[in-house]
Amino acid sequence: MKTKKKSWLFLALSLALIIYGAYRGEIDTVFAKAIRICLECVGIG
Repeated sequence: MKTKKKSWLFLALSLALIIYGAYRGEIDTVFAKAIRICLECVGIG
């Protein structure tokens, strides 16, 4: 039962931080970094 409460707590915390990041406009930054990492893995970037 205690593990289930921790799981819900971490889920709520992660959702809150995702919403906060989106509110601050950091979505573009995350996508730009993700694209660069993917291109480097393929060997293009």
